[in-house]
Amino acid sequence: MQQGRDPISSVLVERHVRGTIHATVNGRDYALEPQPVVVICADGCSPEYIDAVVDADRAPALARMRKRGHDGQALAAMPTFTNPNNLSIVTGAPPSVHGISGNYTLDRANRRAVMMLDDSGMIGDTIPGALSQAGARVAVITAKDKLRKALSRGLDGISGSAEHAEHLRQLVGPTFKAAAPDKYSADLSLFVLDAGVSLLRQGRVDLMYLSLSDYVQHAHAPDAPEALDFMASLDRRIASILDLDAVLGVVADHGMTDMALPDGTPNVVWLGDILDARFGAGATRVICPITDPFGRHHASLGGFVRVYLFDPAIDAEAARSLLSHTPGVDLVLTGAQAAARFDLPPEAEGDLVVIGGHGFALGACRADHDLSQLAGTRLRSHGGLAEQKVPFLLSHPLAPDMAARLSSQARVWDIFDAAINGVTA
Repeated sequence: MQQGRDPISSVLVERHVRGTIHATVNGRDYALEPQPVVVICADGCSPEYIDAVVDADRAPALARMRKRGHDGQALAAMPTFTNPNNLSIVTGAPPSVHGISGNYTLDRANRRAVMMLDDSGMIGDTIPGALSQAGARVAVITAKDKLRKALSRGLDGISGSAEHAEHLRQLVGPTFKAAAPDKYSADLSLFVLDAGVSLLRQGRVDLMYLSLSDYVQHAHAPDAPEALDFMASLDRRIASILDLDAVLGVVADHGMTDMALPDGTPNVVWLGDILDARFGAGATRVICPITDPFGRHHASLGGFVRVYLFDPAIDAEAARSLLSHTPGVDLVLTGAQAAARFDLPPEAEGDLVVIGGHGFALGACRADHDLSQLAGTRLRSHGGLAEQKVPFLLSHPLAPDMAARLSSQARVWDIFDAAINGVTA
């Protein structure tokens, strides 16, 4: 795992001189000043990862942000998965507004499971897209290409992913020569950060969103040497961004929880098998919305699933009671209850929503999941309430009005508002 690359060095061109650029997205006004703004989504980065690397005295830039800027936490959107939270961050709104509530869903009409790989199903505009249309120079760079189209919706600017490294290198320019990363490596995230630093050094962006991978967090606990190495590498890139006089916001899309038994066996509740045993095969369907092209991260196992009752003879209350009394299950709601409680689009919900207890993963049928994808590592995953708390850091102090507004409870979708509208010099 190559974690020692330093950001690409190049000559900093004279900053583009412009006035304030305004855009309104989902009811919020964004007034982008000439100072560049960068937001990093550190995928899967529970607050404990920052605590560990700062306590180890290996993250001076993060320590500087904590001391001189804003050191806070926020709640991620439920379910605590990559797609709904990245979309909430770039739209400044919960999933009920932008329409994306998982990585993987079921088309009820034909009972076909669908993976989100573009912006289909998404509603409305993004903050980067709207500001680019208003004249700002904007870049959106992701580790996972599955997110690129959705995060770049409406964008007139730079859009690339580390999964397509050669294309991204062409976008950034000839001075950016970092080696193409393996998608199952820490380097996937570092490639994103290095591309962002290079664009910032060239003076080519007014606003930039950098979305990383949670490969390290899925594989390693916060105090593991590999996690500390990665976080120290992240810190070096953050230092470069701060040295280039940008306003920086750091947030995460979700946290991460160990979901394995002491012997390393995944601690899974196979809900599909339980339902089949009670109601018969094919009468129900369990959809795991964490499912995505990165199967080695989690084997499609997480803390939140949707249950569909296909047989009209099934008593929904009987199914809810069965699952509620299953060890490892924390909460069972109807789809309508889940949509109301978690601000989700009702049309995307199942008949039931099941949330796992702390340290438990939820799966469909045992035969549906290939545990060999975990490659011998402990199952660390997300999706439930235990992974809602994430870092919410800013390089500058919050202005009093923004501090007051966020004092009760910041949400991940507040980060662009805070970074663009809510910091002091």
